[in-house]
Amino acid sequence: MLTAPDHIRNLLGRYCELIDAGDFDGVGALFADGGMAAGDGPAFAVGTHAVADFYRRSTQLHDGSPRTKHLVIDSVFEEQGADGRVVVRSSYVVLQAVDGFALQPIITGRYRDAFCTDVDGRWHFAERRFFVDLLGDLSHHLADPSIAGSPDAHGELR
Repeated sequence: MLTAPDHIRNLLGRYCELIDAGDFDGVGALFADGGMAAGDGPAFAVGTHAVADFYRRSTQLHDGSPRTKHLVIDSVFEEQGADGRVVVRSSYVVLQAVDGFALQPIITGRYRDAFCTDVDGRWHFAERRFFVDLLGDLSHHLADPSIAGSPDAHGELR
């Protein structure tokens, strides 16, 4: 029988599978009851359609795939709060390889995710906060060059 942390780890892994497959509708579905924010800022995408649209607008595809490998590692689970949420802090590394661009890390950082259960007891993303630590060459990854930049003191892209 899977434990709550197992279900949460599966959601973290499912996000990686879907984003690497270029399945932005699938990624959006993971956030049907959740949102995404950069650093400590306000949410920039909330719900299935907004999250899927964010990835569709911001990610370059190469023959239907972003040609990436997202790795989520070093997950640390915080105690469950009175509201039933579990907060998980993780590190991420995104690797990419496309024609003429050798396999390399293109961005690393941290996620601070909040998870909760629905009325049927199923775990889901309630919130994802991105923090950027290191940037590589994002020229083959980001569809909108204005997104590329250097992280500020709070880990947010400028």
